[in-house]
Amino acid sequence: MADIDPASIHPATDRDAHDAALGTSKRKRAFTIFFVALALVGGITLAYRWITGGRYVETDNAYVGAETAQVTPQVGGSVKAVAVSDTQMVKRGDVLVVIDDSDAKIALAQAEANYAQALRRVRQTFATASALGNQVEERAADISKMEAQVRIAMADVERARIDLTRRESLAKDGAVSGEELSSARNAFASASGSLAAAKAGLAQARAARGSAQGQKGANAALIDGTSVENNPEVLAAKAQLDKARLDLARTVVRAPIDGVITTRSVQVGQRVQAGSTLMTIVPVGQAYVDANFKEGELKGVKSGQPVDLVSDLYGEDVVFKGRVVGLSGGTGSALSVIPAQNATGNWIKVVQRVPVRIALDPAQLRDHPLRVGLSMTATIDTKAE
Repeated sequence: MADIDPASIHPATDRDAHDAALGTSKRKRAFTIFFVALALVGGITLAYRWITGGRYVETDNAYVGAETAQVTPQVGGSVKAVAVSDTQMVKRGDVLVVIDDSDAKIALAQAEANYAQALRRVRQTFATASALGNQVEERAADISKMEAQVRIAMADVERARIDLTRRESLAKDGAVSGEELSSARNAFASASGSLAAAKAGLAQARAARGSAQGQKGANAALIDGTSVENNPEVLAAKAQLDKARLDLARTVVRAPIDGVITTRSVQVGQRVQAGSTLMTIVPVGQAYVDANFKEGELKGVKSGQPVDLVSDLYGEDVVFKGRVVGLSGGTGSALSVIPAQNATGNWIKVVQRVPVRIALDPAQLRDHPLRVGLSMTATIDTKAE
């Protein structure tokens, strides 16, 4: 029998062992590459953290806000029309609500009549001033006339007195009859009466002049330093007229700002009062973010620093660019309606958060509108200038 080669007895077994050894070597190499890559990533991460040294602070406790505007009527009345609905975009000046203007039109007509009447009264007062001036001059002329009459009467009295005295002296010698003496006495009495009447007329003329001067002064107090247009009575009537016109214009309620209508509560036919809230307008184009950072993260935060923000609405594909506007004057808990009171025996320290106001880029808001209350993740670069 021929000899058998031992190497040719198990050729398949040797090949399997070789393949197994080769696979083990490949796995070791793959594991080695994986761990080396992992170590590199870790090293790069550690190096990045060491280089930045806490440069960035981040929080997901951030929410979109905006200075909303409440729409309230400035006059009361029944609602005749409502031109908008919730979620509708409006521009400043757009008509929102129309209130029945019947009462406002009546009030305007009354104010116009009062204004016209005030103008007529003031014009009459100005005309009366001229007439009263003429009356004063007339009374002055009357006084001059009565003074002349008094002087004439006094002269008549003096003449009658002299004549009476002469006749009385002659009557003692019998040179004058009793009838002549009686006539002289009557003439003197008549002249004295005329003088008294003239003096009374003079006093009356002077009183009349004083009355005319008083009326002129009272009238002048109403118009001195003014014209018809700027007289206080006319101005008061014009103010009422302007108010009536304004009230009529206010029956049309317009949007005070650009934004989105929300929480509309007014309906056609509803009677509203001045100051009642009809709806709210949210200016989505002027939205901002309030990010609540922990107190230990705010050491390097200051106004003007850049902020990267990501919203849950758009995801990480849209990164909003903002800037820090400022920090709130207190923590959220301290400014709450019922602030926390820590003056108790069982006190537990709680890390506080301070709201940081972040302004957003209006151009980005136009391309990717946000809504009030949406969640955001904010990252502040505290080393940037």
